[in-house]
Amino acid sequence: MSQLLPERRSRVSPQRWESMNELEQVTERMRRMLDETFGSFGWSAPRLTDGTTWSPMVDIEEQDDVYVLEAELPGVKRQDLNIEIVGNELAITGEIKEQERKGVLRKQTRRTGRFEYRIGLPAQVDADKVDASLDNGVLTVRVPKAERAQRHKVEIKAK
Repeated sequence: MSQLLPERRSRVSPQRWESMNELEQVTERMRRMLDETFGSFGWSAPRLTDGTTWSPMVDIEEQDDVYVLEAELPGVKRQDLNIEIVGNELAITGEIKEQERKGVLRKQTRRTGRFEYRIGLPAQVDADKVDASLDNGVLTVRVPKAERAQRHKVEIKAK
């Protein structure tokens, strides 16, 4: 818990507040905390990306034989998405292109530009059988568990 306490600053020489540096420190602390929390389940926490990209919202569900990741990507075309598995890391990357506008844009709250989501997979998945589909702005990635990692009911025999 001591990692979550604020840092003390010297009163002798006040330093200029550098928001990006402090944000990176907080991000690194959160990543470590998530790694410690979720590491016991075989997953490593999603890595936060640098300031040039953003990460979509993703739900991860564990079923008996598969992990299902659902990412919110409204307006993204299939050809603008890339899904790769390198080692035990799954990466979803792509880009939402800004629309050409005829009038004056008064307010913009929708995200555009490059996005990236990375997560470490448990060792016991079958990376060769991963499949993905995009429907109504939701990307669904199905990561099958390896046969040895699936649950099996063991019958108890009477003597």
